[in-house]
Amino acid sequence: MPNLEHPAYPAATLLHLESLVPCRESQVSMLLSIFGERQQFSFPSIFIYGHTSSGKTYVMETLLNTLQLPHVFVNCVEYFTSRLLLEEILIQLQSCSSEAEQTSHVPCDNFNDFVRLFKQAVASQELQDQTLYIVLDRAEQLREMEANVLPAFLRLQELTDRNVTVVLLSEIVWELFRPNTGCFEPFTLYFPDYSIGHLQKILSQNHPPEYSADFYAAYINILLGVFYMVCRDLKELQHLAVLNFSKYCEPVVSGEANERDTRKLWKNIEPHLKKAMQTVYLREISSSQWERLQCEDGEPGQLKGLSAHTHVELPYYSKFLLIAAYLASYNPVRTDKRFFLKHHGKIRKTNFMKKHEKTSNHLLGPKPFPLDRLLAILYSIVDNRVAPTANIFSQITSLVTLQLLTMVGHNDQLDGPRYKCTVSLDFIRAIAR
Repeated sequence: MPNLEHPAYPAATLLHLESLVPCRESQVSMLLSIFGERQQFSFPSIFIYGHTSSGKTYVMETLLNTLQLPHVFVNCVEYFTSRLLLEEILIQLQSCSSEAEQTSHVPCDNFNDFVRLFKQAVASQELQDQTLYIVLDRAEQLREMEANVLPAFLRLQELTDRNVTVVLLSEIVWELFRPNTGCFEPFTLYFPDYSIGHLQKILSQNHPPEYSADFYAAYINILLGVFYMVCRDLKELQHLAVLNFSKYCEPVVSGEANERDTRKLWKNIEPHLKKAMQTVYLREISSSQWERLQCEDGEPGQLKGLSAHTHVELPYYSKFLLIAAYLASYNPVRTDKRFFLKHHGKIRKTNFMKKHEKTSNHLLGPKPFPLDRLLAILYSIVDNRVAPTANIFSQITSLVTLQLLTMVGHNDQLDGPRYKCTVSLDFIRAIAR
């Protein structure tokens, strides 16, 4: 029995829509009940929220396109000012109506002009007979625009006296949108995260035709067993499933195992999934580079990406400054004389040092250090003589801007600024090479 039912749309269309939006039938059914029939006035504004990759944008696009409802779809990140946003809506409205003539670009400087031009754009018989939907994706960007933009969109149906519904899609809750002066409250709809069962069902639909559905479902089950605790992003999991499936099939292709030998298949894919765990969300290598890396023999931990080689181009002295900052953050002050002076004399180990010698400074985290100590270590590790010029100090400021160093305290301290080094040991090793 189909989950989606609505008297205004054919059953075949709703059945096709249901197949396109798996695990989101309840949300689509709610939207259909809110929309009503094509000519009916719908709710003036709808606010849809949920975490990233919970299907908000995809469901709205699929719903409006499958039912062939007149709509405008705008990403607020691409059109980041009110003028760009309003003009883009008007441009898309011209293409919605077959009767409207393609006119030259009309500037829209404020919302008053938008309301006037909007009425002209929907004057065609085709748009007057149906509800027009304006979908604003990444709607949290509206908070950065003029104070009247968000309240005006929420009341657009009232301001224009037209059959229009504004749909806001966002990853944050409505309470972070609501202005202090109050506004028209939209109808709110929550898209929950996909459960592991939902992800299993959605990912299993993309199985290659040359393999059985059960074989691909077993592969997806293994993939989710490894990645579900650290990654629930559907797009990222789809990317990982495509990248690693060829490696999973290798024993079957070579004839060493059949599709039911799950133990052999798991043993073959396990080290490669461990490699993939280090690149979740990073996209630090392309798909072709990842496939070449899988064909190479090496340790599972070896990755040729940003996290391993740290491809950060820094000026010559900035690299030495960063190394000196790392040494100052993780080495105690009392060891500077022993490490950086040639004739430091005999250093006697005290009971204090013996007590703490087993504690790693890397576990304790970076310690703050003054500017003069940083410069003293710099002068000792650079071979040639370095003059304390403005260039050196500007490079320290650049490292703080890049968040490789962090300033502790305030600039107006009498004893000078203090810093912390925020990079890892692997980062410093790569620079030191």
